Amino acid sequence: MAKMKAAMAAVLVMEKEGVTQAFGVPGAAINPLYAQLRERQTIAHVLARHVEGASHMAEGYTRARAGNIGVCIGTSGPAGTDMVTGLYSAQADSIPILCITGQAPRARLHKEDFQAVDIASIVKPVTKWATTVMEPAQVPRAFQQAFHLMRSGRPGPVLIDLPFDVQMAEIEFDIDTYEPLPVYKPAATRKQAEKAIAMLQAAERPLIVAGGGIINADASDLIVEFAELVGVPVIPTLMGWGTIPDDHPLMVGMCGLQTSHRYGNATMLASDFVFGIGNRWANRHTGSIEVYTKGRTFVHVDIEPTQIGRVFSPDFGIVSDAKAALQQFIAVARDLKAKGKLKDRGEWVEQCRERKRTMLRKTNYEAVPMKPQRVYQCMNNNFPRDTTYVTTIGLSQIAGAQFLHVFGPRQWINCGQAGPLGWTIPAALGVRAADPSRTIVALSGDYDFQFMIEELAVGAQFKLPYIHMVVNNSYLGLIRQSQRGFNMDYCVQLGFDNINAPQIEGYGVDHKTVVEGLGCKAIRVHKQEEIKPAIEQAKRWMAEFQVPVVIEVMLERVTNISMGTEIDAINEFEDLAISAEDAPTAIGLLD
Repeated sequence: MAKMKAAMAAVLVMEKEGVTQAFGVPGAAINPLYAQLRERQTIAHVLARHVEGASHMAEGYTRARAGNIGVCIGTSGPAGTDMVTGLYSAQADSIPILCITGQAPRARLHKEDFQAVDIASIVKPVTKWATTVMEPAQVPRAFQQAFHLMRSGRPGPVLIDLPFDVQMAEIEFDIDTYEPLPVYKPAATRKQAEKAIAMLQAAERPLIVAGGGIINADASDLIVEFAELVGVPVIPTLMGWGTIPDDHPLMVGMCGLQTSHRYGNATMLASDFVFGIGNRWANRHTGSIEVYTKGRTFVHVDIEPTQIGRVFSPDFGIVSDAKAALQQFIAVARDLKAKGKLKDRGEWVEQCRERKRTMLRKTNYEAVPMKPQRVYQCMNNNFPRDTTYVTTIGLSQIAGAQFLHVFGPRQWINCGQAGPLGWTIPAALGVRAADPSRTIVALSGDYDFQFMIEELAVGAQFKLPYIHMVVNNSYLGLIRQSQRGFNMDYCVQLGFDNINAPQIEGYGVDHKTVVEGLGCKAIRVHKQEEIKPAIEQAKRWMAEFQVPVVIEVMLERVTNISMGTEIDAINEFEDLAISAEDAPTAIGLLD
C-alpha cells in the first residue's frame, strides 16, 4: 500500500466522495491539511472572511444542487466555535455539510494549549456526528463514515476534528481500492402505500403538504406526478416551496403564521385530510396543534423514525425516504385509476383555486418612501421565472414568501428553522460557486445585510456575481413588530445621523459606500420606477465585472407584515386586495 500523510488520505477520500469545492480559513492547526490541498490542486477553495461565513457558504453550496456536500475548513479553537451556527442551521434543515477543524497535538490537549478546545463535544447537539480523530490510521475511515452518515437517513452535518500531529503522521492507505459506503434510506412498502391511499380516498377535502424532504430526496417531479394523478391540491412548506410550481393548478398556497398566504391558510382550515410528505410540522407552519389538527386526519411520511409523533401523533405514520414513498404511492394510485376507482376532486380543487384568486394582499402601493409590498411586485415583474432566491429571516424574508413566486425546487434557498442573521451573503456565494450560470437574487433587510457584509469581498475576489436586494427600513423590523405585544419600541432602531453621509437622511449606514469599498457595485433607489433600470444596470455590471451587485431600496421606516399566533387568526395590518389592480402580480391572477 501507499504510504502518505494522514492529511493526504483525507484529501484523497474527499476526492473519491465527489468533493470539488471547499470554503474556509487556514490557520496553524489545519495547515497540514491545506498543504495537501495545495499539492493535489483538485479541490477548489474559496477564502472566507469569517469561518461562520465559510460554514454558510458550504450550506448554500449543498442546498443549490442535489447530491452536493459543502465542505467548510477552519483551524482550531474559535474557528470551530465560529462554525457552530452553520452546523446548527444545517442540522435544523437536514442539510449535509462537512466541517473540518484543526486541533492541538494530542499530547497538548487539556494542557492549556493555545486555541485548544474540545470542539467535538461542543457541536455534538447540532451534528449527526462529531469526532476528534486520535489515531492517524483512522483518518480515512473517519471521513468515509462522515460521508456515509451525511447521506444516510435524514441528511445532516458532520464535524471532524484533526489534531496537528494526527494530520502529519504517516499511514498506509490504498485509495485505489476505496469505495464510498452504500447509503441507507428507509423505503415505504406496498402495504403501507395502500393504506395511506385508502385513507386519502376516504377523504372529501384532502390536501398534500409537501416538505423539504422532497427536495432533499430530489423527488419534486414525483410529488407533481402524484398530485396530478390523484387530483389533490398541494400546500408546500417553506422548505418545500418550489416542489410544485407556484402557477400549477394544484398549488394552493402556503400555510403558516408568517410565511403563508391567506388562501393557503383558508384551504388548510377547510380540509379534512392532510397527507404530509417529508415535512416536520414545524410550529411556524402549524401554529397551535389544536387549531391545526381539529377536524382533520393525518398521514405523515418522514425519513426519520423519531420525527413521526414528535409534534403530534398522526393517524398513520410511514418511515420512508420521500422518493421511495412517492414511487409506491404513484404505483398504487395508477392501479386504482386503471380500475376507475380514483375519486374526482374537481369541485374541491376549484374551491381552492377560487380562494387563490380572491384572498389576496395588496401590493400595488404608490407611496414614497416605498412600502415593501411594492418592492416584491417589482421583483416579480423584473426577474425571470428561473430565478433562485436566497434569504434568511426577518420581515424581508416573511414578506418575500408572501409575495414572491417560486417555480422549481432549489429556487427558494432559505435557512428555514435556525434563521441566523448574516446567512444570506455567504449562502448566496455558496450557491454561485455551485452553479456559475443560474440567476441568483439574494434578499435581505438592512440588519441581516450588515451582519456579515465583509463576505461581499469574497464575491469580489473570487468572481462570484449575484444580485442582492436590500430592503432598508433602518429597523430590526421583525423584532420591532414582536415588541408590539410588550408596548415598546426598544433597542431595535438602527437609524442615526451619519456624519459622513448626510444624504442617507437618518437611515444610518451608507451601504453603497461600504459595498464599493469591499470591491462590489451598488445602486440606491427610492422609487418603484427606479427598480427596473437598477436591475438592468446590475446585470450589465455583473457581466462586466463579475462581482456581486447590491440594489438598496429605501423603504418606509415602519411596515407591519401580516402574521399571527394561529392560522385562523392572522393579523392583516395592511390593506387587502379589492381588485386585480391591487395585486397585479399575484399568482392566482396570472393563470
